[in-house]
Amino acid sequence: MNESRELLEKLGYPSKDLQELPTSTKTFPDGAQYRIELPSVEGPKALKETLKEIDRYGLTVHRVSQGSGIMLQTDDEIKEMCELTAERGMELSLFAGPRGTWDLSAGPLTDAGKSQALRHEGSDQLVYAMEDLKRGAELGLRGALVADEGLLLMTKEMKKNGQLPEDFVVKVSVQMGSANPVSVKIMEDLGADTYNVPPALTLAKLASIRQAIDIPMDMYVEVPDNFGGFLRYYEIPEIIRVLAPVYIKFGLRNHPDVYPSGKQWESTNISLAQERVRRASIGVQMIKRYYPEAKTSKLGAEGLGLPKTGSTSAVY
Repeated sequence: MNESRELLEKLGYPSKDLQELPTSTKTFPDGAQYRIELPSVEGPKALKETLKEIDRYGLTVHRVSQGSGIMLQTDDEIKEMCELTAERGMELSLFAGPRGTWDLSAGPLTDAGKSQALRHEGSDQLVYAMEDLKRGAELGLRGALVADEGLLLMTKEMKKNGQLPEDFVVKVSVQMGSANPVSVKIMEDLGADTYNVPPALTLAKLASIRQAIDIPMDMYVEVPDNFGGFLRYYEIPEIIRVLAPVYIKFGLRNHPDVYPSGKQWESTNISLAQERVRRASIGVQMIKRYYPEAKTSKLGAEGLGLPKTGSTSAVY
């Protein structure tokens, strides 16, 4: 065992989970330790209600993300979402699709094949996902979720080849599942700009990942049921201290599966969006109560994937 630990240390990785929970000295480009993310904002109407609730609670939310994806939004819907977030200095992140669970293959739906999750099967589906990203960027989008190692690498190559803008934020979904310092560092090397860590990891395990990577971590503090349904609100101050730079992400327990979404889920999505903001307000109060000195970003801060609007959106 010592030999294995020594090799990890020689390669620059932690050789054990960090039970001492060291304070992270890493930050966002503006010096902030944390930002706030609201996921599952499914379409313009849910986004509008989310923004109303954010104003009502007086919150600062830096990123909204959406699971149904670029493929299932019309051009006008994507443009509208870009405009609504851009004018506030908020990042918008839409999922790249199609993915495995929506394809013909039964593999991702079997007990043994769930690890295939939202990965892209075959070359054609990988191309479709690349086209999704290009379409989003041309409409002004500057952030997307990916859940496939091959697509992640291709985002890096697409930026090099002028097919995606350099400032396009590639957010790796929690569906990727990498859960140790070496595997998450591989995601960073492949092109991840932020990484959503598995929400069931202990702080000691998460601390070891933080030591190995420099990119922001995205961390659910309320977790959707299919990932465990954990509520980690009282841990938020320590999560910020140990994992900075970190996006504090408010999902919902008891959240119905609304993906892929559409008008059939519209009223449900609106009520879910409203409750998600209320949950975020509870989390922010925890920060103010137990870690008031923690630094957060202003809207429009460096590193956010702020959408571009108007006729210049496709120029990169």
